[in-house]
Amino acid sequence: MTSSDPILSINDVSLVFGGVRALSDVNFSVQKGELFSIIGPNGAGKTSMLNCISGRYHPTSGSVHFKGQDVTGLKPNARAEMGVGRTFQNLALFGHMSVLDNIMVGRHHLLKNNFFTGSLYWFSGAQKEELEHRKFCEDVIDFLEISHIRKATAGTLSYGLRKRVELARAVALRPDLILLDEPMAGMNLEEKEDMARFIIDLNEEWGMTVVMIEHDMGVVMDISSRVMVLDFGRKIASGLPAEVMANAHVKKAYLGEEGDEDDSVSGKVA
Repeated sequence: MTSSDPILSINDVSLVFGGVRALSDVNFSVQKGELFSIIGPNGAGKTSMLNCISGRYHPTSGSVHFKGQDVTGLKPNARAEMGVGRTFQNLALFGHMSVLDNIMVGRHHLLKNNFFTGSLYWFSGAQKEELEHRKFCEDVIDFLEISHIRKATAGTLSYGLRKRVELARAVALRPDLILLDEPMAGMNLEEKEDMARFIIDLNEEWGMTVVMIEHDMGVVMDISSRVMVLDFGRKIASGLPAEVMANAHVKKAYLGEEGDEDDSVSGKVA
């Protein structure tokens, strides 16, 4: 992989469940350092696409390349080890565990001590390793401004704070590519502003490439490098935020407006 190669390439990806076609021949790429948003109406195939990238689903046809390697057949844990992290549309926290313990789960794949060496906690280096990982998790907690709930049980927190804890767990993996599935869903305006700030900082200061699904068009327009639009599993536009939102086919998909029949179906393709 060279500096000019995309960090993520999606090549003719289709996904079929029985007779339902969730994705149809989708192509796009994401450059290292981009904040790339995927938008579209409900049921457009956005989460299915993230699941294909993370390894939760395997495409019916087509391929997924990450850092120049074909990862289409790899399991989610293998992709996590390569540097792919994600959050979920529906919260996937361990409700009975503390905030800190939930975040520590994100570091699990980095632990080198196994069951046998870990049993010799004081002598095998397991203690030192745990302290190092805990220190990184504390840095993530400070960054996301959740120090005041670090010992709280995750299941007792408000929805907005639980979304922030789930982001913390994904960040704890220290991924090169982080997939965010509706990170601001269900939040009030203040919570959305905080989350947008955190995402920008992860992208610009922590150097993480971001692929995000989000329905708040104000947020998408403000923070995205590029935007891709899916509708009924097909890509209908891709490009700079302002270009995409001016596309007649995008307006029709979102608002039911009639577009110019001469417009290109693919819009400003990047």
